[in-house]
Amino acid sequence: MNSETDVAKEKLVADFKAIVADTEELLHVTAGQAGEKAGAVRDRIQQRLRLAKAEFDLVEAGALRRARNAAWATDSYVYAHPWTTAGIAAAAGLLIGMLISRR
Repeated sequence: MNSETDVAKEKLVADFKAIVADTEELLHVTAGQAGEKAGAVRDRIQQRLRLAKAEFDLVEAGALRRARNAAWATDSYVYAHPWTTAGIAAAAGLLIGMLISRR
């Protein structure tokens, strides 16, 4: 899953770099004229922006899915092992309390 996330992140970064490059090109082209070239660049920018938004939505959906799965697994573990969970929580609270009281 980590490599899948890394690949998606790299693709998203590449898409946004392409958008920035196209925006700079649009500014350069429209500085002297606002004709057919400017329209073609604008269309290309809009298309890449749509693709980047779609990619972002996919990455977001994947992150939400993994977060829900982690929450479900945690919930299942707590219901299956309530005393173990209470012991771990108590130990963590004790450790945090000891660390805070040292200051």
